[in-house]
Amino acid sequence: MIKKITLKNGLRIIPIPSKNTNIVIVSVFVATGSKYEKKEEKGISHFLEHMYFNGTKKRPSSLEIAETLDRVGGIYNAFTSQEYTSYYAKVSKEHFDLALDWVSDIFLNSILPEKYIEKERGVIIEEIRMRKDNPMEHVQSLWYKILYGDQPIGWDIAGEIETVSHIKREDLIHYREEQYIAKNTIISLVGNFNEKEAIEKVKKYFSKIKNGKGREKATVVEKQNKPEILWEQRNTDQTHICLGVRGVNIFDKKRYAQDILAHVLGGMMSSRLFEKIRTKLGLAYYIATESFSDPDVGFLVTAAGLNNDNLEKGIVEILKEYKKVKSEGITKSELKKAKDSIKGKLTIALEYWDAKSSFFTSQEILEKRILTLDQILKEIDKVSLKDIKTLARKIFQPNNLNLALIGPKKVNPDILKI
Repeated sequence: MIKKITLKNGLRIIPIPSKNTNIVIVSVFVATGSKYEKKEEKGISHFLEHMYFNGTKKRPSSLEIAETLDRVGGIYNAFTSQEYTSYYAKVSKEHFDLALDWVSDIFLNSILPEKYIEKERGVIIEEIRMRKDNPMEHVQSLWYKILYGDQPIGWDIAGEIETVSHIKREDLIHYREEQYIAKNTIISLVGNFNEKEAIEKVKKYFSKIKNGKGREKATVVEKQNKPEILWEQRNTDQTHICLGVRGVNIFDKKRYAQDILAHVLGGMMSSRLFEKIRTKLGLAYYIATESFSDPDVGFLVTAAGLNNDNLEKGIVEILKEYKKVKSEGITKSELKKAKDSIKGKLTIALEYWDAKSSFFTSQEILEKRILTLDQILKEIDKVSLKDIKTLARKIFQPNNLNLALIGPKKVNPDILKI
């Protein structure tokens, strides 16, 4: 059982203590990200995250922010997603107080200095350009765009150059006032610390956190009645594709079947698509199938980098495997292998303390509950061959199919008739 402590103001604390390590990780998660943004402020969550490393009242420069933990060999960073933003510090156990002071300081006391706004704006614009210059990464953005279009879930987390160029300091302050509030915030403590003392320290350091109502996310609209293709022309030496279907969200009991189905298709080096597309046909260096579920949506998608001259052949072969698993299902042996593989990878991942923090805290943010590793493994074990086939028949439908691609050659739309 993972403990969760909720204070009167709504601030939550998730302590995961252990004597079997010499480190401690202090993380603050705030339930806001790109899904909470308005059209004119695309990228503001990510922009604010960047600005939090540019000075506080106590540490008024970016150098002082960095040196605080550099002096003790700490590891620190932040990230922004669609659903939440996180700031963290990992230090040796004797520096727990320093890490807690540092994380709470940047989270609560960042001054967002005007002189750094333009500098950080330029950094973010270069980050956007960098990602667009990487077709293997940028095709993922096209995948969200083809599925969800012009709504928050379909926008890039980093925003667009146009919107980032117009975000002002007062916009950042207003967004922070709305979203960085007690009820949206979770403090995750992982590692070697005294739980009782640590909780009291969190209460002290975060006593100044503000209350508020917060924004509501925009309702996601999913609408599709025919196969869709989104092509971005680039003079690349290979074509990068995302080919898949809409699936189930995180609250659907079939989410575990979707995970297993994706694993059978392309989640292992011995998976169907890896064996066929790479090993037997030599059409791609990388190919993988992913299952994704969040509170609003879900999908199953295969990403691959295909030889330009064999683009359509590669797409046809992937579609054949989708069609085959829909009509025939998977074997008992494949089901067992996929289950054991998923469970093994998850167990190994949670040996890393960093993973523990995000694994349990993200559940609380996304699902408003926290399942232990054993509980999740049991859910995986419950999935049957019938569950897989039923799900495959449901999601592998022509009007549910989408293809995003980046490359020099436009694929013939008739290919989707397969």
